[in-house]
Amino acid sequence: MADRALPQIPQPATRCGFVALIGAPNVGKSTLINALVGAKISIVTPKVQTTRTLIRGIACDGQAQLIFVDTPGIFAPRRRLDRAMVGAAWGGAQDADIVALLIDSSRGLQEDDETILRGLGDLRTDEKALVLNKVDLVAKPQLLELTQALNARAAFAATFMISALSGDGVADFGKWLAGQVPAGPWLYPADQISDAPLRHLAAEITREKLYLRLHQELPYQSTVETEIWKEQKNGSVRIEQTIYVERESQRKIVLGKNGQTIKAIGAAARADIAVAIEQPVHLFLFVKVREGWGDDPERYRQMGLDFPQK
Repeated sequence: MADRALPQIPQPATRCGFVALIGAPNVGKSTLINALVGAKISIVTPKVQTTRTLIRGIACDGQAQLIFVDTPGIFAPRRRLDRAMVGAAWGGAQDADIVALLIDSSRGLQEDDETILRGLGDLRTDEKALVLNKVDLVAKPQLLELTQALNARAAFAATFMISALSGDGVADFGKWLAGQVPAGPWLYPADQISDAPLRHLAAEITREKLYLRLHQELPYQSTVETEIWKEQKNGSVRIEQTIYVERESQRKIVLGKNGQTIKAIGAAARADIAVAIEQPVHLFLFVKVREGWGDDPERYRQMGLDFPQK
């Protein structure tokens, strides 16, 4: 009697897609993407516009792989760097399979939100979601009124009410996204959570600690670059980073009296980088003045931004 072939059990089809989180500055995009991914891949500070480039976080939900694009906040740009970041945000939304508009419900509808709502119609994708953040800070009647007003302004496929900080509602949002992204093969390994190079992630963590410590005193024009990344024989890594500021007075602020400020920033950054890369870290920070870096095309290229000509 000939062997009979066993029937093939169909495997669930995989899904994969890009999700762009857009919104005004400081509405909680970076906090939300970290919650969705389950790890810190984007920095969070009280200072507006801390996300400068498109940071991709990757999460897997069942058979779906979600690739999140944490865009810079969209606002009325005044400087060259502002224009580059806003351009990057709209560019990331234009290329996404799903666009999620994040609104800080505790602030209500602001001018920057109005600008974004007007631009939604120019995006290629019809798959848009409305995400109201910080709903735990708003009374229900006001929340419902805001939801109705926003849905009257744009065609959203779904509305979610969440608290990115506490995690309430985040899982439901993720489940919905998993069901909406198109069928297709995964683009990244299952255990990868970001496509940002480790050198970039380390620099972003240090920039976060810099702003958390000095956001009142330090102007926006400062950046961090990882100059040296050296794997050591004992399994640790030596990282040398330079904090660039535009004036000598700013360099003194970052250093602090007897170097105490830079030491505190370094200690906090070292601890977070070690957790992120799962290795012991020896971090060395330097502060240098780089006048006019906001008008240097090379600096924009290193941040992954197009250099606006005007």
